[in-house]
Amino acid sequence: MKLMSANIEDLRGLYISNLKKALDMEQKITKALPNLIEKSTDSELSSAFRTHLEETKGHVSKVQQMLQKNAGEADTETCKVIDGLTTEASDTIKDVTDPSIRNVALIGAAQQVEHHEIAVYGTLRRWADLLGLTDDSRVLLSIEKEEANADKLLTQISERVNVQAAA
Repeated sequence: MKLMSANIEDLRGLYISNLKKALDMEQKITKALPNLIEKSTDSELSSAFRTHLEETKGHVSKVQQMLQKNAGEADTETCKVIDGLTTEASDTIKDVTDPSIRNVALIGAAQQVEHHEIAVYGTLRRWADLLGLTDDSRVLLSIEKEEANADKLLTQISERVNVQAAA
């Protein structure tokens, strides 16, 4: 990881800088998901988190490959948004004692992360298109779709889990 950011002078530089942040984001999510799996008391939710952990490991690999191809290395830059979201989620999980409420909190935290990821990959895909990086664009679209599907699944689970928590 770089300690200082380089000056960004063009769209390609911005694209690579944000790919590095995406790699950092995915690596941090890979480390955070096992805690969500452990803290969940809903089997469907735990299963969704396990599935997404495997997808996220694939995202790490795909972003590393794009960085290798475009920058010659797969360094990271700190994704401050994920730092904030994971800290907030961790604090909330510690504060909630009721398991059904914790499941609701886990879904909320995970969806905040998913929404950020969807925005990141949608933006990167548009930039890849502008830069003529067709292969990258296809990969970024596939990641974006997986993130959107994970969010959709969490929404479906929340419809049941939220009702249980409110009862």
